[in-house]
Amino acid sequence: MTEQIEPGSATHAAQQRQRASQLAQAVRNELNKALFGQEAVIDDVLTALIAGGHVLLEGVPGLGKTLLVRALARCFGGEFARIQFTPDLMPSDVTGHAVYDLQTEQFKLRKGPLFTNLLLADEINRAPAKTQAALLEAMQERQVTLEGRALPIAQPFMVLATQNPIEQEGTYPLPEAELDRFMLKVRMDYPDADQELNMVRQVCRSTRADMLDVQPLRTVLQAKDVQALQRIASDLPLDDQVLDYAVRLARSTRTWPGLSLGAGPRASIALVRCARARALLRGGEFVIPDDIKGCTLAVLRHRVRIAPELDIEGLQVDQVLAQLLDQVPAPRL
Repeated sequence: MTEQIEPGSATHAAQQRQRASQLAQAVRNELNKALFGQEAVIDDVLTALIAGGHVLLEGVPGLGKTLLVRALARCFGGEFARIQFTPDLMPSDVTGHAVYDLQTEQFKLRKGPLFTNLLLADEINRAPAKTQAALLEAMQERQVTLEGRALPIAQPFMVLATQNPIEQEGTYPLPEAELDRFMLKVRMDYPDADQELNMVRQVCRSTRADMLDVQPLRTVLQAKDVQALQRIASDLPLDDQVLDYAVRLARSTRTWPGLSLGAGPRASIALVRCARARALLRGGEFVIPDDIKGCTLAVLRHRVRIAPELDIEGLQVDQVLAQLLDQVPAPRL
């Protein structure tokens, strides 16, 4: 006779963590079939999904930003919507609007593509600030106000926005308030030579022109699974020293030489939530300082501003944050 495991017991919690970790790793394996040489980016996106946050993906055209989101949508059984941001896109095209019905002689609310589980905001920095700001309420409060009515968005809800670097023509910088709503800003870089060779080989076998086919990917996640992953990750044990380390990192940015603008308290919260998600993703039983370190750049890079004198010297914000990481002491557990 097998031993009965009580719900809520330590053994039951450990089994739940193990199953959740296996599920997260199954999604990671599927995504790695679609994207070559972007393992760190895939881990960051899954971290945000498990932590219940939004992601801003930045990179030059052709690196697979949109492909990554399409692949994640393929692995996810919930609702998926895509908005192609353009200079003439209106806020109502994102949130929805009221339409007059001639038959009933009443206004009806037509919900926009924002009412979904997974939203791809493609090339978000090609739309002006007014349209970008249409996402603000939804990203923070998980609701949209239409015609004076607050309409909730189904859970889970995640925005994956892609943008080309600001230096390129025809783009609008995202406002600070919106940048802060993104839990992570993830940078996609060029794959190395071997990975690019494999990618070209795979694409040239495909019948779909210059893109990889995401159809063979398995659907391994449903909406309720994502919510379960988020709940299990939020319950992972976190030592007070690790919590203190996350807060010290965020607070250090406010007085760090070379940074003219530091990160707010939302960054401290994001560090802890992402660290718990990373711990679950690697199959850990509790959060360690390396989990905090692993997500620091992606959490902080869009929340701080480099000092003008260092910007003139050609220093990047990631270099300054790397120095900060080296010098702020991590706890030894």
